[in-house]
Amino acid sequence: MDAGSLTSSNKYQSKCPDQRRTVRENLDRFIPNRSAMDFDYAHYMLTEGRKGKENPAASSPSKEAYRKQMAETLNINRTRILAFKNKPPTPVELIPQEFYSASIPQQSKASKPRRHIPQTSERTLDAPDLVDDYYLNLLDWGSSNVLAIALGGTVYLWDASDGSTSELVTLEDESGPVTSVSWAPDGRHIAIGLNNSDVQLWDSTANRLLRTLKGGHASRVGSLAWNNHVLTTGGMDGKIINNDVRVRSHIVETYRGHRQEVCGLKWSASGQQLASGGNDNLLYVWDRSSASSNSPTQWLHRMEDHTAAVKALAWCPFQGNLLASGGGGGDRCIKFWNTHTGACLNSVDTGSQVCALLWNKNERELLSSHGFTQNQLTLWKYPSMVKMAELTGHTSRVLFMAQSPDGCTVASAAGDETLRFWNVFGTPEVAAKPAPKAHPEPFAHLNRIR
Repeated sequence: MDAGSLTSSNKYQSKCPDQRRTVRENLDRFIPNRSAMDFDYAHYMLTEGRKGKENPAASSPSKEAYRKQMAETLNINRTRILAFKNKPPTPVELIPQEFYSASIPQQSKASKPRRHIPQTSERTLDAPDLVDDYYLNLLDWGSSNVLAIALGGTVYLWDASDGSTSELVTLEDESGPVTSVSWAPDGRHIAIGLNNSDVQLWDSTANRLLRTLKGGHASRVGSLAWNNHVLTTGGMDGKIINNDVRVRSHIVETYRGHRQEVCGLKWSASGQQLASGGNDNLLYVWDRSSASSNSPTQWLHRMEDHTAAVKALAWCPFQGNLLASGGGGGDRCIKFWNTHTGACLNSVDTGSQVCALLWNKNERELLSSHGFTQNQLTLWKYPSMVKMAELTGHTSRVLFMAQSPDGCTVASAAGDETLRFWNVFGTPEVAAKPAPKAHPEPFAHLNRIR
């Protein structure tokens, strides 16, 4: 009997807390909860608060406005008197705001303002006798901040630091006109391709001809590209030749694939892959490590997607295996390639001839220059390829573009015989520019060049 009484008593004690919790949680929706009500406010609303509503004429507009303002300030502008459940508890911060701000400072930074892109050129220079030929490359900006441009048979140098202009060389009629120019990586030496198939190497500081590369091509040399001490030349004969400028027998490799004039040449930043475009509508990617003069097929990839001449080429600065190419008037497309696989990643119809391409060194943007009908420069956002700006001013096709060493300014030369400078890529965020490294090559052993 005592044991049974003890058992029933324990059962009763174990049920009591659950019963009280049930009563506390299951409040009746029609019975007010006294603990959640403000009785002082309820008494005010039932007595004083109703006087203004029952007798609106007794209170002036100013008093009514004052009453409303006080009600909002003291949080007594409520109309509900009864409360049927408690207010939810104030949320507890799991991580203090001070600690969160200190540990993740980037969250508190303001969003990056949109860059202003000037719609007009900041400077325009005359370029008389500029050859209006799509297949040539007559403009280049060196690492020493000197711009080289070929006007007919003369090569001029424009120093961007002080705006001075000097003449480097004027060629004889039997040699010229100049068909291509390209600065060496050191910014001092420059290669000049000629109409008679020769290539000259000049020292711009001493204004002296160092040597002439002969015997490589059978006709004019319209494209040049440097890879350290190797100068790659592309000719109207369809051949691509690697020339080691340090040695007497300068021809070290010959790439055969194009059936017509080679009008575009660009080495990748690593120096391992070369992109070439030609008037045969073909785009090739050559791998230097696998190239051999004895092998009949030397290219890594052969792309046939373009339907016009491929001159505009640009390697992406932030993705080593990404190549952009532009087609001529019958194609009008900018195509993007994965040079590891040879796959075409995207193709955009620009609506006009693509003459040149330049990547922004500081942002994911691509600049293209065009021919008929607008003769414009178009800035694209990559990879969406949304147009960010269209820069107009030239009255003929914009054949050539070159980028300043800091990556901010672009020079464009067109068939209208003008040279324009555009501040299209803005100012880099890096405040202090590191001192440029000395480049002893490609003419470190100058006394050995003959």
